[in-house]
Amino acid sequence: MEKAVRVEKLEQVTVVTLDRADVRNAVDALTARELYQAFIDFDADDSARVAVFHGANGHFCAGWDLQAAAKMARQGGGPGVLVDLDFDPGAMAAEGGVAPLGPMGPSRLLLSKPVIAAVSGAAVAGGMELALWCDMRVMDEDAFFGVYCRRFGVPLIDGGTVRLPRLVGTGHAMDLILTGRKVQAPEALQMGLANRVVPTGQAREAAIALANQLCAFPQATMNADRMSAYRQWDLPLAQALHQEWERGKHRIGDGFEGAGRFAGGEGRHGKFNPS
Repeated sequence: MEKAVRVEKLEQVTVVTLDRADVRNAVDALTARELYQAFIDFDADDSARVAVFHGANGHFCAGWDLQAAAKMARQGGGPGVLVDLDFDPGAMAAEGGVAPLGPMGPSRLLLSKPVIAAVSGAAVAGGMELALWCDMRVMDEDAFFGVYCRRFGVPLIDGGTVRLPRLVGTGHAMDLILTGRKVQAPEALQMGLANRVVPTGQAREAAIALANQLCAFPQATMNADRMSAYRQWDLPLAQALHQEWERGKHRIGDGFEGAGRFAGGEGRHGKFNPS
């Protein structure tokens, strides 16, 4: 049986593609494990700088495979089949380390490098949670988000109630979480749920282009700033500023090197050509 997750290396960009055409890329237990392992492998690959998370066949991900869930229920399987119900949140403290498997796969990982979602078609329910897990989201203009699982009483347990309010604010998040309504690309861009909206069919290539842009920056500094932004959430201001300094101070030498390039004429007058 073919795997539901494909991994493609495009020099320093790793493209992880979810491919279950018959269920709009919905995720079952096996697929969750494949996604989880694909991103663990990406994080451990020193030659890979940025990942693009893509859904094949015109959709990003329709969430958890409810047909598979119904079959599990008929066979007597409980929620524990999907995930460790008593997982230790402290296991997420190891940056870039192994964290517990989420129902949708990688949702409890905090990777050491960026992941960009290329969103086509539906990114709903758990699929929306996977997109929220990514650092940035590039959407086709006809793509859409939505907490569609609201209709069936399926809870958000892959970070949706945590990442969505942090990303778009409590007011927008409550609107989406409570109503489960469809959020199309223009509104997603306006509220900050999407970072880029591109013509239909171009999300994958646009995300890869954005990933290549990130690959061209000094990586240690970029990733230190990225991790500082994630780690500041649960800290008081003074501690957040301290951890920012602790992460950034080792990269000051990179800044001096960059200052030398600027003095030599690179990047003048607002030109933005990372190298």
